[in-house]
Amino acid sequence: MAANTFGRLFAVTTFGESHGPAIGCVIDGCPPGIAIAVEDFAHDLARRATGRTRHTSQRHETDEVEILSGVYEGVTTGTPIALLIRNVDARSKDYAKIAAQFRPGHADYTYWHKYGIRDPRGGGRSSARETTMRVAAAVIAKKWLAEKHGIAVRGCMSQIGEVTPRDFARDRLDAASIDWNVVEANPFFWPNAAQVDELEHYMDALRKSGDSVGARIEVIATNVPPGWGEPIYGKLDAELAAALMSINAVKGVEIGDGFAAVAQRGSEHRDAMTPAGFASNHAGGILGGISSGQAIRCAVAFKPTSSLRLPVTSMDVHGDAVEVVTTGRHDPCVGIRATPICEAMVALVLMDQALRHRAQCGDVGEVVPRIPPGNP
Repeated sequence: MAANTFGRLFAVTTFGESHGPAIGCVIDGCPPGIAIAVEDFAHDLARRATGRTRHTSQRHETDEVEILSGVYEGVTTGTPIALLIRNVDARSKDYAKIAAQFRPGHADYTYWHKYGIRDPRGGGRSSARETTMRVAAAVIAKKWLAEKHGIAVRGCMSQIGEVTPRDFARDRLDAASIDWNVVEANPFFWPNAAQVDELEHYMDALRKSGDSVGARIEVIATNVPPGWGEPIYGKLDAELAAALMSINAVKGVEIGDGFAAVAQRGSEHRDAMTPAGFASNHAGGILGGISSGQAIRCAVAFKPTSSLRLPVTSMDVHGDAVEVVTTGRHDPCVGIRATPICEAMVALVLMDQALRHRAQCGDVGEVVPRIPPGNP
C-alpha cells in the first residue's frame, strides 16, 4: 500500500525522516559497470543543501553519503545500491510548542487523518529533507545518461515572487538562451548575473518581513533521443509531471509551453518539421507521450513557504482554536534550492524510460529519417 518507491526498472525507494538518525535510499535495477565513488555525490548534494547562503534555512547538514551495497571496487554490480546520509544538525526542540498543533499550509492535518499519528519534528517524512536522497540517486542516473547518450539535465530559476529574468528574448527560457556558467555561479540558479544583487536585496527584505514567496524552476534535458516513452499509460510527459508534482511544495507543472498553449493558434503551436530540424519546440520535446529528439522542457511552480513567524489561526489535535507561530530554521523561498531536486526527478524518469525502451524496443535499430532537434 505504501508508495515510497519511484520508477519501474530503475526503482528508487527512499526512507527516513527530517529529524531521524538518518535518511537513505535503495536503488534497484541499476545497470552494472557504472563507476561511482562517494565523491561523485558531493557536487549536487551541495547545490541542494541548506545553510550555504543566508537565503535558505540555516540547518547545516554535512550530507556525506555512505555506500552500503551494490558497488564493488568502485563500480556498480547490478545489485541493489543502498545509500545512507546521517542527520547531524536536527533541532527537534524547535517543534515542541507546535507538536499538537496543525500548521496551515503543511501536511500536519492530512498526515494526522491518514495515519492517526504524525512526526512533528521538522515535518517528519513530509519534510523536503527527503529530497536529498532523490538528488543522490539521480547522480547515478545523470552519469549513465551522459555516458550512454550524451544527455545533459540542467535547470534554473526563472521566477521568484514577482521577479523574472531580464534581457531574455522570450518569457520562457530555452537551452540556447541560458549561460549555464552564470546559473551555477550564484545561489539562486538565476540566468541573469546582472540581477543577482537585486535578488539578494529582495530576499533580505522578505526575510526581515517574516513572509515568503514562491518560485518557478525550468528544467531542460538535451540530447534525449527520439522514441522514449509509451503511447498511453507510460507517457513520458505524464511521468515527468507526476515525478515533479511529487516534490514538496510543487503546485504546478508545465511541459513545453504548458498553459501558454491555451492562447496560441494551432498554426503557431505545431512544431513544423524541415530537413534542417524542427522549426520550434512548443511541445517541449514530447509528442504523443514519446520523445521527439528535441530538448525536453519542463517548468515547475513552487508555492510560498508556509512555515512563518507571522501568527496565523489554526486548530490543535483536540479541536481547539489556536494561534500558530512557527519558529526554527526555514526557507523564505523553497525554490532557491529546488533546481537540483527538479533536475533529479527529470533524470530519474529519463533513466527509467531509457531502460524500459531498451528492454522492449532495443531490437528496432536505427530508424530514419531522423530530424535534427532544431529550435531548442
